[in-house]
Amino acid sequence: MKKIAIIFDQAPHGNAKGRETLDLVLALSDINQISVFFINEGIFHLLKDQQPDKILMRDYIATFGMLELYDINDIYVCNESLTKYNLATQPLIIDAKPATKQTIASLLVTYDTIIKS
Repeated sequence: MKKIAIIFDQAPHGNAKGRETLDLVLALSDINQISVFFINEGIFHLLKDQQPDKILMRDYIATFGMLELYDINDIYVCNESLTKYNLATQPLIIDAKPATKQTIASLLVTYDTIIKS
């Protein structure tokens, strides 16, 4: 079993990377220890009430709610990114542990593999 960190750092819905990365998270979780990090524009994946159908994109955001069912409990969101985009007080779709960039950097060095979307 490998420890794998998966980083969402791009905004959702502009391309298929977010959906494909989420599919990867769920697929890898069967035989690996997965942690998920949301940094930079990737924090937008965690916002409620998104309407991707208005730009003809598939709504995969609700699938983030499946992470807990796949025993993925180490989910981190970057404090500085939330502040940068004025989202620090916004409710998020899942429980993510707030962490500073420094904390995230120190956590990432403990993983066998890091995958960035």
